[in-house]
Amino acid sequence: MLPRSFIFLCAPWLAASMAFTQTDPSSMKQADVAFHAGYAAASNGDLTTARQQFQRVVQLAPQIEEGHSALGGVLYQLGDYPGAMKELEKALSLKPRDRSAQENLALAYTDAGNPQKALPYFAALEDDTSQPASPDVLAAHARALAATQQIPAAIQKMQEALAASPQNALLFDQLGSLYAQAQDWTQAQSGFEHALQINPSLASAHLHLGVVLSNQQQMDAAIHELTTAAQLAPKVAMAQLELGKALAADNRDTDAISHFQQALLLDPSLIEGTQQLAMALQRIGKEREAIPLFQKVVAAQPQNVSALTNLGLALVQTGNAKDAIPFYQRALHIAPGDATAHQDLGVAYLQQSDMDDAIREFQAGLALASDNPQLHYNLGLAYKLKDDSPHAISELQIAAKLDPAAPDPPYTLGILYMQQGRFDDAAVQLSTALAQRPENGDGWAVLGSVYQQQAKYDDAVAALRKAIALLPNQPGPHITLATVLQEQGKKEDAAVERKTAADLTRVAVNRQRATFATNTGNVLLQKGEIADAIASYQDAISSDVSYAEAHRQLAAAYERQGRTADAVAERAKASALESGH
Repeated sequence: MLPRSFIFLCAPWLAASMAFTQTDPSSMKQADVAFHAGYAAASNGDLTTARQQFQRVVQLAPQIEEGHSALGGVLYQLGDYPGAMKELEKALSLKPRDRSAQENLALAYTDAGNPQKALPYFAALEDDTSQPASPDVLAAHARALAATQQIPAAIQKMQEALAASPQNALLFDQLGSLYAQAQDWTQAQSGFEHALQINPSLASAHLHLGVVLSNQQQMDAAIHELTTAAQLAPKVAMAQLELGKALAADNRDTDAISHFQQALLLDPSLIEGTQQLAMALQRIGKEREAIPLFQKVVAAQPQNVSALTNLGLALVQTGNAKDAIPFYQRALHIAPGDATAHQDLGVAYLQQSDMDDAIREFQAGLALASDNPQLHYNLGLAYKLKDDSPHAISELQIAAKLDPAAPDPPYTLGILYMQQGRFDDAAVQLSTALAQRPENGDGWAVLGSVYQQQAKYDDAVAALRKAIALLPNQPGPHITLATVLQEQGKKEDAAVERKTAADLTRVAVNRQRATFATNTGNVLLQKGEIADAIASYQDAISSDVSYAEAHRQLAAAYERQGRTADAVAERAKASALESGH
């Protein structure tokens, strides 16, 4: 853009300088030398020197428009939009029809995010029939129109630019982006594919095509395009972000996380990247890592309802419902019609054992989404916990009808029926739930107990053995199985189960003691009472030598005491235990 402007300026400058030479020949001569030096520097790509020379020009000859125009053009190229606009506006006040100044000012306004001011200048340039607008100017005009939500006019202007430059891959990429803004995905895809036919290495076109394909749920093709974009432009944060989003949409959160992290390394201010990383971590069960990221998003975007609700959810998931509740309340203040936010707030109240407030929120959610099975289930659960069985059963039955594939409503109904002594109904509901979720060991244990009450001993044994296979370390199913076997007259088998239950109970008690001793040691270690902390950790290991956490914390205490070799040994034991050796 600049070389064309300077070629246009050179001859007028000579005429203008001659006009002023009679009044101040020394200054005008210096200005003339500086102007030509600036022009030469700009032609060679040395914009810093060009700026210095043109600044000298406007100081020596502020009345000469061409100096302001040239300086404004250089400042635009350097990205100094405020400085460019000041000089270009001055130039146009001296010579309103300076095409170069009009062009650069229109571009500066557009790139500075003030397209409304740019549009009159673009219109003036295109009304000037003495010289047709260049493809670059037409494309910039299209971007300004798009920024003011004039998408059809922007598309038409970009098509004019392409008519003037039909082999310009960047213009096809921009045309595709305009169609994407209009949500015309077919035309958008066509634009990006045309760009890539012309230039297969155009990273932006791969990126934009990948986003369009992702929006159309063509995930394999989208991931391929976005991977190519990230490889072609490894330092572009948006390429990493969009690739991560596509992987997350394809249920590949673990793969997505590394790309979100890379995006944030490239651009730490990318709030969307922070939120996407937090949500991916939350989905794979790393809620504690997600919480500070959500907090960062909420601090930057206090009106972000999604971030507020997800932060609340992460806090609930980590057992901190008390701190979650204000975030849900803030979300509902912003979006009172959000049924999911009412549901999540109700769950937080449930965790606080505040049944009345939980019921109120679930009912508020149902007023907005009456056919939501999860809301009906949650409301039924709240009624159950409040010992209101009739209302609980009613809501759970609705939830089961709305979502027959969900295992939770029939499971909870089965528990309720069992508590009411309705064993036949309980068995039906529990069997339905276990057909949906056969890995529920507790469910098989409860069904075994129901069958025992029905004197269906063979069915009880089968259910309890499934529970034991799924819950090998829990004594409860062995105790119930021992009772069933005793009632069947299988005394020796019953004795074996009772002994197994006793052994498992002893292990559980030992683990409980070890956990208590370890927690005590952690408190002492935080206080700096290292010797006492070591004693507590050793007590924990004496209670349960297989408790890896006690070994790990003992290693930390040894390290604080300077016993490096002992610390290494304890860490090795912890690692071996966690690896299952």
